[in-house]
Amino acid sequence: MSGHRPGMDMTALAALAEPNRMQIVELLRDGPLTVGEIADRLGMRQPQASKHLKVLGESGIVEVKADANRRIYRLRPEPFRALETWSSTFTRLMEERFDKLDDYLRELQDKERTEDPE
Repeated sequence: MSGHRPGMDMTALAALAEPNRMQIVELLRDGPLTVGEIADRLGMRQPQASKHLKVLGESGIVEVKADANRRIYRLRPEPFRALETWSSTFTRLMEERFDKLDDYLRELQDKERTEDPE
C-alpha cells in the first residue's frame, strides 16, 4: 500500500503546513480579500503575501478573481472537504479502538467482581 489516500491532495497539506499560509487561510475563512488586505492584516509586505497566495493557488486551496486592477482571493471548498473526509477515517478508527478498550475494561471489571466476592 502506498500510503496515499485517494482524493487526498498532499500538496494542499504541504501548503497548509506553513504558518503564514495557514494564517492567510484563516483570514479567508471569513470571506474574500485582496492581497493588500491580507498583507495589511498579517503585517507582511505585499510581495511576501503574493508568494504565499501563489502557493495556495497552485495547491488548489484558493482561487483568484480579477476585479479591475485588484485580485480578490477566496477559499475553494473542495480541498477542505477532501481533508475532512480523509481525517474522518482516523476519527472512526479511534472511536472503534476506544469502544474496544471500553469493552475490555468492562470485561476486566466483571471478571474482578466474580473472582473477588465480598
